[in-house]
Amino acid sequence: MDILRMDNRILVCVKPVGVLSTDEAGGLPDLLREQLGGEVPCLRTVHRLDRPVGGVMVLARSREAARRLSAQMSGGDFCKEYLAVVHGEPEEEGRFCDLLCRSGAEHRTYVTQTPGKDAREARLSYRVLGRREGLSLVAVALETGRTHQIRAQFSAHGFPLVGDRKYGAPGAEMEGVALWSRALQFAHPQTEETVRITADPPAVYPWTLFDEVLGKKDGE
Repeated sequence: MDILRMDNRILVCVKPVGVLSTDEAGGLPDLLREQLGGEVPCLRTVHRLDRPVGGVMVLARSREAARRLSAQMSGGDFCKEYLAVVHGEPEEEGRFCDLLCRSGAEHRTYVTQTPGKDAREARLSYRVLGRREGLSLVAVALETGRTHQIRAQFSAHGFPLVGDRKYGAPGAEMEGVALWSRALQFAHPQTEETVRITADPPAVYPWTLFDEVLGKKDGE
């Protein structure tokens, strides 16, 4: 695995598609400890990516670092940016505000119109970066962090992610789903410096359809 930054409080890496985020046998922390030869015994997961999703993740290297990072997430001071390839052509820019409920039995998240104790507000904004062959590359900024939020919301609005058959997309010859954790930005739990780390998606379908767009620097 690519380790993008490591110090005595954090480890930032690229989680491969198909790997669990949680600390269990074969999960990301377990694989990192193995890769590092047991040199980093304390690795705490402070946020998750779905198993079929890859990209940038930060892990805490102490209990206090985990607490401070979790507090930033709860307070909305932890920025998560994603790339997704969706079926269809959403508007150039938009914002989804929905109520989501979770079915544990089905391992699915649903958009609901009915308020209730099990319905939680979910918010995200997006910007279309490119369109090709009936697909759209979108940059997504999460305002809330619900389970399967991006996958469920885009599907409910008529734009399922490529490869995401769980949420209504047609079958595709690819591993995982077309969702990638592109960037994280947060305050370092010890120094309080602003940390921003990015990683591009792999050179596989459907990302390769948008090589020209992805080759541009942020903001271009």
